[in-house]
Amino acid sequence: MYIKCWGSRGSIPVSGKHYLKYGGDTTCIEIRAKSGDIIIVDAGTGIRRLGNQLIEENLYKYHFIFTHAHWDHLMGFPFFRPLYFGRSRLLMYRCPFDSDFVATILSKVMSPPNFPVKYDDLKAKIEYLEACPATFEIGSVTVEPIRISHPNNGSGYKFTEEGKCFVFLTDNELDFVHPGGLTFKDYLEFSQGADLLIHDAEYTPEEYKTSIKWGHSAFTRTLELALKAGVGQLGLFHLNQDRTDQEMDKIVETCGQSVAAKGSNLECFAVTSDMTFNL
Repeated sequence: MYIKCWGSRGSIPVSGKHYLKYGGDTTCIEIRAKSGDIIIVDAGTGIRRLGNQLIEENLYKYHFIFTHAHWDHLMGFPFFRPLYFGRSRLLMYRCPFDSDFVATILSKVMSPPNFPVKYDDLKAKIEYLEACPATFEIGSVTVEPIRISHPNNGSGYKFTEEGKCFVFLTDNELDFVHPGGLTFKDYLEFSQGADLLIHDAEYTPEEYKTSIKWGHSAFTRTLELALKAGVGQLGLFHLNQDRTDQEMDKIVETCGQSVAAKGSNLECFAVTSDMTFNL
């Protein structure tokens, strides 16, 4: 299982000299299965660059999964260039909501006056498939959803292939249970023994005191979750829009010190744009 992050920033894309190392694009994750299937998780601004790469490789079939419907996870969708090619085929899984929600929210993103090209005018073939809330298969990858604790609901996911496990839990608040969300213990069980856990870590503990119920976690709690779950690697994600590279480096250093103090072998880092993993 090959994994690439095309955007790890939270809430809104950023640019400038203070954001070069970790990048400014919002959430988009690419997974390539050994079966050849391409899975795209969320359509933040990072999906623009992903689309350009897929066209360069002459790849036009993709499986789409969404974590939730907040703007920073959808805003890149109209700029995904394969949408404008008749040979493109997009398989949209009805996650994390039932019925026609995925189709409706994507069409709203492109409805006048938001965007000049209408959703109905796209040339790509778009299909909607039933999947959530049950575990389902995409080629050689098993996908297991879990409800996240976030305003307006959503899903996190566990991707498993040939015994290797990647857990993706962005926009998940570990210290407050939103309607439809779960507890710290539930996310601990879900993440147990994962080879790679990428989890929301937007706030410092001080910032979190004034941001409770906003749907995001303090990095210290995210680290605690990873340590207790015995994961191999922890990627801090949904980086705060105002967090500079230097400030993020300090957070990673603090996490490293905590890991060392506990005698753990956990590898902890902040996820950057274009960061890749092979499981």
